[in-house]
Amino acid sequence: MSETMKPALAQTQPPTARDVAAAAARIEGHVMRTPLVRAEKLSALTGADIWLKLECLQYTGAFKERGALNKLAQLSDEERARGVIAASAGNHAQGVAFHARALEIAATVVMPVTTPDVKIRQTRELGAEVIRAGHSFDEARDHAYELERSRALVFVHPFDDADIIAGQGTVALEMLDDGPHYDAMVIPIGGGGLISGMALAVKDRRPDIEIIGVQTALFPSMVNALDGGERATGGDTLAEGIAVKQAGAITRQIVRQHVDDIVLVDERTLERALSMLMNEQKILVEGAGAAGLAAILSDQARFKGKTVGLVLCGGNIDARLLSMILMRDLARSGRLARLRIQLLDMPGQLVRVASIIAELEGNVIDVGHHRTYSDLPAKMTCMDVTIDTQGQNHLQRIIASLQAAGYEVEIAAY
Repeated sequence: MSETMKPALAQTQPPTARDVAAAAARIEGHVMRTPLVRAEKLSALTGADIWLKLECLQYTGAFKERGALNKLAQLSDEERARGVIAASAGNHAQGVAFHARALEIAATVVMPVTTPDVKIRQTRELGAEVIRAGHSFDEARDHAYELERSRALVFVHPFDDADIIAGQGTVALEMLDDGPHYDAMVIPIGGGGLISGMALAVKDRRPDIEIIGVQTALFPSMVNALDGGERATGGDTLAEGIAVKQAGAITRQIVRQHVDDIVLVDERTLERALSMLMNEQKILVEGAGAAGLAAILSDQARFKGKTVGLVLCGGNIDARLLSMILMRDLARSGRLARLRIQLLDMPGQLVRVASIIAELEGNVIDVGHHRTYSDLPAKMTCMDVTIDTQGQNHLQRIIASLQAAGYEVEIAAY
């Protein structure tokens, strides 16, 4: 073990910018210094000069490794012998498991039953004991607290811990060192560990940079904590990595002092942002990783002409969920559509419809014919045709041509 990896006294006070710098020295060489790239296509589409910090390329697919290692590296020999326990929706779990194994510390992780299978599988493969409990992070955390007491384990909090916060803040130091002169950084918020650490580092070196947090509208926990609001918290969000019902006690203090604004984004905008990162920049992220871009898409006028740093905080997304999101995005853009067409139940109708679509260079990829389960007259039938198009304008030309040929056409909802 190197000198920088030796245990240190655990911090009991909120961290400072100096602690972030110390964390950077401690984890150097043990956590990937991820690329920072200019997103030329997204910049052109949004009007902002967007720079992406690719934390989704970490070994475990997320930034959480930084804080986990900074915490674990400072445990005493007695604490290491007892073993650690964590509660996580996935990314913190993998960060703890990965570095606990490297440091030969036994790790147990409690994960909500709603956690994507990919995160559960990967956490187990990294050597941790995984226990599934509760339907939210908060319920999983409460169960982890019980196990902490009953098994005499050391609890490694995912965000409300000075060492964790300091470790996460190292993302900002790399962005400042490697990037341009930012006007703003837009950072996802769950419990607040990432934005707290980054805000400490940024405001120490560049107080002029605007720090903007992003939460999903379904989980506005930090916003509620700061303004005393009682906005509803909960629901099925694409961004499960930031789906935290209660902000941290330490993190809310730091956010109140150093964060300039927090915006809320809806699920549809998160989906659009994730799809744009995949289709335009060829970068795979999870829902939380798309939150920064979603904030820009929600208010493009605010960021137009500004140089903005975004943290793509994680890339661990279930393949089935990703497939559904990309297909829904194709449907919303008109590049994929399902048409319900009414026609006479007689030979040749299917060929005629297909010919009209083909003449306009539409591609039929699926056909469903409905005779029995329909309220149409007995001599009528309906047909569902899924087609691949070049976009909304192309789709509307196909529909107009079918209608001109005497067919009633409806677009199925997505």
